[in-house]
Amino acid sequence: MLLTISFEPPNDAGIDATVLGYLLHKHPRKVQTFQAPVGDIHVFYPEATPERCTAAVLLEVDAVGLVRNKRFRGDALALDHYVNDRPYVASSLLAVALGTVFRTAMTGRSDSYPELAERPLPLRIDIPVISVRGSGVEDIIRRLFDPLGWMLDERPIALDETHPEWGDSRYSALTLTGEVRLGEALRQLYVILPVLDDSKHYWVGDDEVAKLVRSGEGWLNEHPERELIIRRYLMHQQSLVEQAESALGGVTAGSSDAAPAGVDASAAAAGADRPAPLRALRADAVIAALHDVGARRVVDIGCGQGALLRRLASDRTFTEIVGTDVSAQALETASRVLNLQRASDAERERLHLLHGSVVYRDERLRGFDALVLMEVIEHIDESRLDALEDAVFTDAKPSSVIVTTPNADYNPIYESLPPGAFRHTDHRFEWSRDEFARWADGVAARRGYTVEFRSVGGEDADHGSPTQMALFRRSAA
Repeated sequence: MLLTISFEPPNDAGIDATVLGYLLHKHPRKVQTFQAPVGDIHVFYPEATPERCTAAVLLEVDAVGLVRNKRFRGDALALDHYVNDRPYVASSLLAVALGTVFRTAMTGRSDSYPELAERPLPLRIDIPVISVRGSGVEDIIRRLFDPLGWMLDERPIALDETHPEWGDSRYSALTLTGEVRLGEALRQLYVILPVLDDSKHYWVGDDEVAKLVRSGEGWLNEHPERELIIRRYLMHQQSLVEQAESALGGVTAGSSDAAPAGVDASAAAAGADRPAPLRALRADAVIAALHDVGARRVVDIGCGQGALLRRLASDRTFTEIVGTDVSAQALETASRVLNLQRASDAERERLHLLHGSVVYRDERLRGFDALVLMEVIEHIDESRLDALEDAVFTDAKPSSVIVTTPNADYNPIYESLPPGAFRHTDHRFEWSRDEFARWADGVAARRGYTVEFRSVGGEDADHGSPTQMALFRRSAA
């Protein structure tokens, strides 16, 4: 199986394209072969000129060796061990090969060209044969790569070119083009290749969770298909899925979006109907509240990597959308998720990203219909909440403010969350329903707003809902 990575810098960039060899830590003038349990991995450069450089990874799968190696698994039927598409279809075997030969490049480290390793580059990735298996795979290639800023060219492969009436096979050729950091592109492929195939050709254990967390850094946490990626990467093993959700969410011992006690894990693993994840319900509730107040011009404060912004952008009700965050790196990721570089002029006028902090006055945020603080306040030191109140309710002073935050009363529902622990390591506090109500009522009284409280997520009779929302409306003068 084959994969190629091409780098063609702009003519005016003053960059020799062969620096790709330094970034990949593989010399363009050498053919290198590496032995691995999956077979022999060859790295070579079909072209290496100052204008364009292409690195190729060719994996010669040892089908017999795979059968005899206890690490790799197959079907119970002996024939399927030997007669299959492993030698040519991109799969978890190719992901293993990428991890083997480009381990340093995947970390984003380059001693020779650190500035190029740290910035997005114009890349083209070609995978001649790829396959999608499993359930829920409609348009899955686009669903997985689009949010990461890639442009896709997927070309079905005919069953037999001499018999076009037979139609297409289940295989495709795939080309990805985009401006992405090289290390991040490699880590995305490392995760997504086995996700597309919905299979791992080796045993999946606890160490796979750590690999997923490392490889998903910077892009997976806010991916709209995060749940699908995690589930398929970990072969639908519910215990591993829960570990990954917890680790990726940065939760101390449980995930705020994980299923609470009482959910039938075996049914979930078998693909039975499950409730939508809390993060999706939360975004739905915020958008519903925005519609309820008739908002058209909206600011998402603490937008992170753009999960809510993507939902807002797809709703033409909203005529102007602004995302702000204190993290420049998060805004850079959000820009890729929203595909702003390729957006039309009209869309770029409609959607803006701003660097800023919720605890400082910012004249750019004045005059909007609504400001959203979705899971933001719990990340602010309580001593800084007065500054947040001043910046949002006095200076920006929108017609409406929507605030969501975890409900601490609900935490005992999560069996894996120790008593007194927060759902996220960066949370400064988590309020009970009474504490949240006291804060929101006080803000409303001081700043000339009314407040309505709403529940988000399945509600427990004793503990309430996992997320609580306050919807502030500015009182008439």
